[in-house]
Amino acid sequence: MSRDYVTKILKARVYDVARETPLEHAPKLSARLGNAVWLKREDLQPIFTFKLRGAYNKLASLDDEARRRGVIAASAGNHAQGVALAARELGIPALVVMPETAPRIKIEAVERLGAEVLLAGDSYESAREHAETLAAERGLTLVPPFDDPDVIAGQGTIAMEIVGQQGAPLDAVFVEVGGGGLIAGVSAYIKALWPETRIVGVEPEEAPTLHAALAAGERVVLDRVGTFADGVAVRQIGAEPFRIAQRCVDEVMLVTDDEICAAIKDIFEDTRSIAEPAGALGVAGLKRYLEREGDTGGRFAAIVSGANVNFDRLRHIAERAELGEHRETLLAVTIPERPGSLLRFCEILGRRAITEFNYRYADDDEAHIFVGITVGETRGDRHELLAALARDGYPALDLSDDEMAKLHVRHMVGGRAPRASHEVLYRFDFPERPGARTHFLGHMGRKPWNISMFHYRNHGSAYGRVLMGLQVPPAERPGFLSFLDEVGYGYREETDNPAYRMFLR
Repeated sequence: MSRDYVTKILKARVYDVARETPLEHAPKLSARLGNAVWLKREDLQPIFTFKLRGAYNKLASLDDEARRRGVIAASAGNHAQGVALAARELGIPALVVMPETAPRIKIEAVERLGAEVLLAGDSYESAREHAETLAAERGLTLVPPFDDPDVIAGQGTIAMEIVGQQGAPLDAVFVEVGGGGLIAGVSAYIKALWPETRIVGVEPEEAPTLHAALAAGERVVLDRVGTFADGVAVRQIGAEPFRIAQRCVDEVMLVTDDEICAAIKDIFEDTRSIAEPAGALGVAGLKRYLEREGDTGGRFAAIVSGANVNFDRLRHIAERAELGEHRETLLAVTIPERPGSLLRFCEILGRRAITEFNYRYADDDEAHIFVGITVGETRGDRHELLAALARDGYPALDLSDDEMAKLHVRHMVGGRAPRASHEVLYRFDFPERPGARTHFLGHMGRKPWNISMFHYRNHGSAYGRVLMGLQVPPAERPGFLSFLDEVGYGYREETDNPAYRMFLR
């Protein structure tokens, strides 16, 4: 079987539109993991995804009559762009059915490439069913995104390039899995030439399409799939990809959304390019694999399959990357409501950086704070921190794996505090260096004013932005302002801010 696909791959017509992408060494990632890591940069294709390889190879195989009638495809985005570009280059009319939930960046890209776009349904399956109906009604040729030998062969040219660029066999190659066309082509070619090289598929935990099928020994339809990595949000592996995967794929690893975000950051740090979530799966799987195996001195490659990410998603990706690296932990900590308690909390943290701090006065006994803290990459440092807080009477709940807390609760901590009398509100610029908060709180410890609200989030700049409420009677305001000048941090009063008065006063 692999030999048959080697021939198909060697004969595939892709280079009329696709380019041979580099297999780049990732020096920072390699040094951190203790292994040589290469990234296959399919994000550098003209449409920023590998999908044009399979699409062009499929369209180039059509006879004149099929080309005249035109083609239709269903896609969440990347396959749609591949079909649109291939159809434009070959002069073939193209209709692309996309789910209404498809990222705007991908819809607009398909339209710019000259294809007609029709939005239907809220999932890839809905779009596919509609495309199949239209293909039958209009006599159009359906271009499958993954379950087709010509498409698989086109994607397999990536493996042909890897073999030519490396020369010597790699220990393992990590490949994103959605419908399976990419891993089918890559695994068939590499196993034929480098049988000792492990082929590792990587899927999100919320879309274990191939993982579930291999475990069951047959294709299964998932009840639902997560859409964070929308490029692989497929409920069932393709029939032909599954047949190949059963013989050529060594294992499938599942990764979390946070680990995907961390992989996007890793790719950026080595390439200054931003992969889409599906495009970073290979790197996320590689990292988890090496953490599990403890290997050093090996040689590994991961395919970076695409970079079609909406700009507005970068905020979420950046926020979750440190959690995915296990470098940040989110805690709900109970502290006594008495002078000096916040200072003592910061002293327990030592030189660990605080990435986020949410606190609002509630009553005179105790308070609950939501805090993000930088920890070492080993999980032991997180456990050591929790133990230290407990020993000092600061019980803490670890929320690092609580999706609701990470998505919603962190942004909702606070509210009104009717018992916080004489409250004034100030914005501060704290220097981003260890001890900045302790310096401020240490000075506060010698003053009579109570902190009634504290919100901080690290934004990656030289100064951290802090919003703080303090209970300062009117007669003590002059002394309070002198204290702020003495501390030396930039500040601005916000007591009359309408948003504060509406939601927090």
